Amino acid sequence: MQRLTLWVMALTAGLVVANNYYNQPLLATLAVSFHVTQQSASAIAALTQFGYALGMFLLLPLGDKMERRRLVTIMLTLACLALLLFARATDFRLLLVFAFLIGFTSIVPQILPPFAAKLAGPEKAGEAVGLVMGGLLLGILLSRFVSGQIGAWLGWQVVYYMAATIMIILLFALRALLPAAKPTFKGNYLSLLISLTGLVKRHQILRITSLAAALQFGAFSLFWTTLAFYLDSLQQGYTARDAGLFGLVGAAGVLAAPAAGRLSTRINPTLLLLIGGGMMLLSFLSFALSFGNAFALIPGVIIMDLGMQISHVISMNRNYQLDSKAVSRLNTLYMVTRFLGGALGTLVGGIVWQQGHWYGICIAGAGFCILAIVIQFRLLSINQQSANAG
Repeated sequence: MQRLTLWVMALTAGLVVANNYYNQPLLATLAVSFHVTQQSASAIAALTQFGYALGMFLLLPLGDKMERRRLVTIMLTLACLALLLFARATDFRLLLVFAFLIGFTSIVPQILPPFAAKLAGPEKAGEAVGLVMGGLLLGILLSRFVSGQIGAWLGWQVVYYMAATIMIILLFALRALLPAAKPTFKGNYLSLLISLTGLVKRHQILRITSLAAALQFGAFSLFWTTLAFYLDSLQQGYTARDAGLFGLVGAAGVLAAPAAGRLSTRINPTLLLLIGGGMMLLSFLSFALSFGNAFALIPGVIIMDLGMQISHVISMNRNYQLDSKAVSRLNTLYMVTRFLGGALGTLVGGIVWQQGHWYGICIAGAGFCILAIVIQFRLLSINQQSANAG
């Protein structure tokens, strides 16, 4: 039953996080439907990610204070409502509001990894986190494929009606499978949020992993947000469906998640972080050399997704080890910072696309990756200082 529960948690992480990414292959279609520019349409993706970051900041810490199964139930219900409102929207301004609410309520994937680590026990925690995060990445990537295909055949509204139905199915499945989780924080909600400040000050490793992850996810979001625009600009007549197909290409990164969790107990985690960061940088160099050939993007997409997933799983597992009684709050700080970086990358992508088109996107993405690697090198000095002290 425990293994089944972990697999259902991984499936849930993927299906719920997909809510935040269905819009990306559809941005060009939404721009036409609501009679707005492509740059204006990119605000849909940005507001969804801002909503996700704010939802994690305000709601995810409750995982240390509330019974987690109850929190999961509430959030899935609210996510269902937000998806239905988005599908029914007829005004672009309301569409932006509902996009924000989708992100704000779709935080269940970030409630589950600490839950999975606890179920698996200390020796298998890294592998369990990797399994759930693998499901999450698969959801991010396949969401683009699914929304691109369904949006092209049946219309973008159907994508969101389908997603709302899935939220209800998951709600009942998790209510049946998840065990009760005793809260570890006894203060009020305000003191819960205030405690986040102390965790930031106390843990340097948390600060480093969070900032590097923000830059990497910014580069990742910058690419995926502008991919539909890039394909639309080519002479071959690519559509939202074709943009979504690239999600299947990046699904190879799912394999890296459980493997990274297992390797973290055998190989220096900082070395793995640097390898992941280097792979992401290499991917943007590859994109710059595609020369208008969509098929030439495929190797870079695979490398980028592998690199980001390696860095992400290793960073999360390191953070969970800092304080076993504050895992939800540690995850809050890490993920909020990371998704603020993703939202920044989305906004930068919309601006850079208008000014510098594809080569501007490649330069901006590489810049994000280089800064992340510089920050990750700081962990080497921390490890060296710890070794000398030992």
